Amino acid sequence: MFDLITMGRSSLDLYSNDVGAAFTEINSFGASIGGSPLNIAVGSSRLGLKVALLTAVGADKVGEFIVERLKKEKVETKFIPVVRSSKSSAVVVGIEPPDRFPLTFYRDNAADIQLGIDDVLRLPLTETRAVQLSGAALAKEPSRSAVFFLAEQAKAHGLTIFLDLDFRADQWHDPRAYGVQIRALLPLVDVALGTEEEINAVMLSRIEDLQIHNSQITAPEIQGDLEQNIQTVLGKGLEALIVKRGARGSDAYLKSGEIISAKGFKVEVVSVLGAGDAFAAGFIYGRLQNWDWYKSCRMGNACGAIVVTRIGCGEFTAYLPEALEFIESQGGF
Repeated sequence: MFDLITMGRSSLDLYSNDVGAAFTEINSFGASIGGSPLNIAVGSSRLGLKVALLTAVGADKVGEFIVERLKKEKVETKFIPVVRSSKSSAVVVGIEPPDRFPLTFYRDNAADIQLGIDDVLRLPLTETRAVQLSGAALAKEPSRSAVFFLAEQAKAHGLTIFLDLDFRADQWHDPRAYGVQIRALLPLVDVALGTEEEINAVMLSRIEDLQIHNSQITAPEIQGDLEQNIQTVLGKGLEALIVKRGARGSDAYLKSGEIISAKGFKVEVVSVLGAGDAFAAGFIYGRLQNWDWYKSCRMGNACGAIVVTRIGCGEFTAYLPEALEFIESQGGF
C-alpha cells in the first residue's frame, strides 16, 4: 500500500560549493538529486509516508546515481524505467545569496519526458491513496499524455490528485501553452499548489506579461490580476487551490469561498531552492493524516522554512521529528 505516488522529472543536481561566487568563478560542485516530483517524494518519505516515484532515467551513471539515492531515501524505485535512447537529466546551480541562483538545465532528450501510458499502467493504483502530478511534465509528449492518463485513472480509482503547478518557462515552446495544458488538466485535479507567479502563468495570454527575473527565464515575474486568476483557476473544479507566498506563509482557497491563511516562519534564508517542493511534501503529509487545511498549510510552511536555511532540495528536507520540533519552537500550529 502506497500513501503517495509522484510523477515527473528527476535529475542529478550539481550545487556550487563556492557560495556567493559568480558562476564563472565556481571551483567545485556538490552532487545531489533533484526535480520537483523527486523532491516531493523524498520529502514525503522523510516525513513517514510510503512513497513511490514514477520517473525515467537513461542507461547511464547519472541514472544509477539517481536511483541509488532514492533507495537510500526509502522511495520505491521499481516503477522507474530505464530509457536506453535517452539521457538522465542534470542541473548545474550557482549560489549567489540572497536572490541569485543561476540554473543551467541539461534536458535535451530527457529520459523522464519519455514516460508513457504503459508506464502508468504498471502502477498499483488500487493500492495507493494519492498521486501528485507536475505541470512541467506537460511540456512535451509522450509524458503529457501519460500525465492526463494517470489523472484519469486516479480519478476512476477515487484517489486524491494533487497538482504542483511547477512552471518552467524555458521548457515550453511558448509559455502560454503551459496554461492551455494546465487548464485542461484542472477538472481532474482535487488540490493544486502554486506560487503567485505560477497562478498568473496558468492564465497567461499576452507574452509581454512575461518578465524575466534576474535573467532567468525559469523564474519569471508574470503580470496579471492575481485574485481574479485565483478564482478562475479554483473554478475549474478544484476542491482547493493552495497559494504559496514564501515568507508570508500560504493561503488555502476553498471551493466554498472560504480562504484559510497560515502564517510563515521567521528564519535566516540561505537558499530558496527547493522550498516549494518541501512545502508540498509537508502539506500533502498533513492532508494524508486527515489534518485540516490550516494545519496542513502550517506543516508545509515549516518544511519550506527549514529547507531555505540550507543549500539543497530533496535530500535536505526535514524528517518528521525535526519538523514537529521546529513548529513547536516557533509557537506551535
